[in-house]
Amino acid sequence: MANKMIQTLELIRFSHTLFALPFALASMVLAAQGFPSVRVFLLIVGCMVCARTSAMAFNRFADADIDAKNPRTKSRHIPAGIFSRRYVFCLTIISGAIFIGLTYFLNSLAFALAPIALLITWFYSYTKRFTHWAQLYLGLAIALSPIGAWIAVQGHLDWPPILLGVAVLFWVAGFDIFYASQDHEVDSELQLKSIVVKYGIAKALTLARLFHFLTATLLLLLLPAFPNPWIYGFTCAVVIAVLLYEHSLVKAHDLSKVDQAFFTLNGWVGLMFFIGTSAAVYLS
Repeated sequence: MANKMIQTLELIRFSHTLFALPFALASMVLAAQGFPSVRVFLLIVGCMVCARTSAMAFNRFADADIDAKNPRTKSRHIPAGIFSRRYVFCLTIISGAIFIGLTYFLNSLAFALAPIALLITWFYSYTKRFTHWAQLYLGLAIALSPIGAWIAVQGHLDWPPILLGVAVLFWVAGFDIFYASQDHEVDSELQLKSIVVKYGIAKALTLARLFHFLTATLLLLLLPAFPNPWIYGFTCAVVIAVLLYEHSLVKAHDLSKVDQAFFTLNGWVGLMFFIGTSAAVYLS
């Protein structure tokens, strides 16, 4: 049983929750102008974990045949025979149902929008089959996390979570270009679509830089929303410095440091942003 649990966490890449969760929690703190009740906090975390579990499980279910044809992904759980399609599909439905159920205890708007948010995250798995802009769609799916966290606290939408959500959209699209660069040749052979397939690695990396420039700009536009703009401004400066370093590691002719740029540095971006925005709210 313990081994199956560990394998399930690996299936959904649970560690990657670190990408979206800090931005959702930062939005939560800003919406509450501090820390919300323990009940709301636990519900938000539960929603994040369940929604992401459902989305990742569905991605593995939908992409099983594609993963089996890619040398980099053929060892994933369904192609490798570790889990059946039925198990992964059941995990998708159960975690999705729990996500929707948890939003009922937040507020009526969160509950009404939950099925739409879930469908958006599921649909990402099919985008590479018909559009080269799949990276932007992935960004949209993850951008829902800070918007949802704000709604969970406030019960309505406002401009700060929208700006933050769009910033997250371009941040994710940018670093996912790094990840997709590894599969440029295989995706082309399988007639799958991505920004990297459309433009080639060099031009795609230029677009990634543009996306992260937009991320930095949008984050800076959030300055008026914080009680202590100086701390928030310093946080943005640190995040921008990390993004610049990230881009210095990935070259069109050398993708050997993609994992460091994709996993390690982007994990730090989210964590530092959450710590900095929390300080900018509390130390006012």
